[in-house]
Amino acid sequence: MRPAPGEVLHFSEDPTIELFRPYVAKTAGRITPYVWAVGHDRAPGYWFPRQCPRAMAWVGPSTTPDDQARIIGAGGGTRVHAVEYGWLEAMRSVELYAYRLPAAEFELHDAAFVATSAVRPLGPAERVGDLFALHDAAGIQLRVLNRLHDFWDQVVASTLEWSGIRLRNAKP
Repeated sequence: MRPAPGEVLHFSEDPTIELFRPYVAKTAGRITPYVWAVGHDRAPGYWFPRQCPRAMAWVGPSTTPDDQARIIGAGGGTRVHAVEYGWLEAMRSVELYAYRLPAAEFELHDAAFVATSAVRPLGPAERVGDLFALHDAAGIQLRVLNRLHDFWDQVVASTLEWSGIRLRNAKP
């Protein structure tokens, strides 16, 4: 599930949203209300239940071969996502939806896209489907770990590019 040209995506477990209104997330360090969306490269980071903690790493221009082999593995892949065992059932059973939004209404902000006014989806929510199959089709390793933070510590100390979402929900 990726956006088409001219689109960005918003992922949700709610298939009934007709208008996205800007808001300030409780965990945001900012006070500007935004509608959040992602582009093609960041979409895989949202192929998870909303509250699921996940650690993601991928090869970037500064990644060393040693870090790629040590963290991603020697199998030739370029990206890995990791979750904890306790989230497997949610990964299997979540009904996740994607909304296609007009990219022209958004501006790039860090690695995401934001809009400061309300945005209407281009159509109804689309069911994302099997999250494991999405990862497989995209060539992304999906690891299931006992404790996410051990992996996270290795990733952030490496030369890989990375993103962590909802890590506060991971085991301490």
